[in-house]
Amino acid sequence: MEQAADRRGRRELALARRGMRGLLVAVAVFGGAVNLLLLTGPLYMLNVYDRVLGSRSVETLAALTLIAGFLYAMLGILDSARGQVMARAALRLQERLGPRVFGAGLAGGDATRDLDAVHRLLVSPAFLALHDLPFAPLFLAGVFLFHPLLGVLACAAALLLVALALANHALAQRALAAAGVAGRDTQALATELAAAGDTIRALGMEGAARARWQAARAAALAAGLGAADTGARFGAAIRAVRLAVQSAMLGLGALLVLRGELGAGAMIAASILLGRALAPVEVIVGQWALFARARDGWRNLAHLLGSQPPGTARMVLPRPEARLAVAGLAVAAAPGQPPVLRGVGFALGPGQVLAVIGPSGSGKSALIGVLAGARAPAQGEVRLGGATLWQYADRGAVVGTLLQEVTLFEGSLRDNIARLAPRPDDAAVLRAAHMAGAHETILRLPQGYDTRLGPGGAGLSGGQRRRVGLARALYGDPVLVVLDEPDAGLDADGLQALVATLDRLRAAGACTVLATHRPALVAACDLVLALDGGTMRAFGPRDAVLGEVLANVHALRPTARAVP
Repeated sequence: MEQAADRRGRRELALARRGMRGLLVAVAVFGGAVNLLLLTGPLYMLNVYDRVLGSRSVETLAALTLIAGFLYAMLGILDSARGQVMARAALRLQERLGPRVFGAGLAGGDATRDLDAVHRLLVSPAFLALHDLPFAPLFLAGVFLFHPLLGVLACAAALLLVALALANHALAQRALAAAGVAGRDTQALATELAAAGDTIRALGMEGAARARWQAARAAALAAGLGAADTGARFGAAIRAVRLAVQSAMLGLGALLVLRGELGAGAMIAASILLGRALAPVEVIVGQWALFARARDGWRNLAHLLGSQPPGTARMVLPRPEARLAVAGLAVAAAPGQPPVLRGVGFALGPGQVLAVIGPSGSGKSALIGVLAGARAPAQGEVRLGGATLWQYADRGAVVGTLLQEVTLFEGSLRDNIARLAPRPDDAAVLRAAHMAGAHETILRLPQGYDTRLGPGGAGLSGGQRRRVGLARALYGDPVLVVLDEPDAGLDADGLQALVATLDRLRAAGACTVLATHRPALVAACDLVLALDGGTMRAFGPRDAVLGEVLANVHALRPTARAVP
């Protein structure tokens, strides 16, 4: 299954890369011209030493210098052009894959970092050096033309550098993988500890938390240092070999000049050609961490995109009638695992409010997750207005959801209630806030609806966040409203406002489902669904179900024994 997903992901990436093909061809053409123009230096030196100095002609020197100046100017223009074209090719890949990667990553973490790693490689000089590498044999052949012994020395140096590059790949790969794992673990720990900052301070755990973070950080730094040391050693070795071989090339060339087998210009030109042939290898090895991170990112993207197929354009259905029907529903914690909820079926009509009750672990949150569209059922179906819930192209327009953890975003209260819409409907924002009983609370804030929130909704109390989250759930007048423990963190006034909201939803004709433990909220509902152990224990009118549940509880109580 995973291999098939990876193949699907690789095909999608190949299609995205195909969209860059024209720009990559331009980069290759510019690269070929740039590498040919790099012969300007060796040819200029060859002619200066062998023709100008021999003929002592100032006119020849001036002509050669003008030609070389023009060619160097063209070199600069074409090299700049290929860099700019490569940057635009990378941008095109980002534009094509960015929305898709972001959407797929919502189900499995932040994948945009993998796409950014690929982008950093594409716009780096290391990627252009990879394009220059195929021209290295051309420069080595040029050295052979001057003298076979110089060519043998150049090929031996190239083979030595390739061997060092392969060794660097083998050793650095393990070091970089270990550093990457350690870095991700440290970042995850830091995020977890930061989210629990209030708990840590309240329990006096700052020292222990700091010590745990420092230990993880030290391990990550040690792994990163090992990878850096490996790269530095091989980079230094390759640089030293290249410089030594260039000096050896000059020494061998000088010997051949003394024997009369080579001209002085050819000696200098051969040394320059050798340096040009070996330069891409040195750049690639020096930036190997960039290549490794981009390679891992590309593999991660293939797996992510393959496991999260793109959604196809679906038929836009009209606004449904507020009728919810659940039949034979089973929900698993993860694909392939036993269901945590099974055999659930019920129906709601317009204006009805259903309370889902049961002990912890009974399956309430699993049911809420399916009704909200956040989880897919393992079996059964959920229909709203006759169509399955997943047939609605814009499910958020017909289903409003408030989960246990209310997550707000950096921005204004208006933006948050409007679900970060680029052009919020102010009338709909006000209507949702009134429906949620949050309007007066928001007006008491310094800037009202324009009050800016920090990351995670910083600046509001828990109760205020929940009221704003409820208003967000009601934005757009959904026909189905799903609430998971909506009373959490609410005081008596907040609870009273929530009961009033349920009355407004009933009057508006919406279906409402809420999971709760609060008797006051259960009393405000028309129907009750009792869950226990992942199964449906009872469903029906509130008073009948509560009477049945209480009777069963009394029947299960042991008979009191008289105390002697």
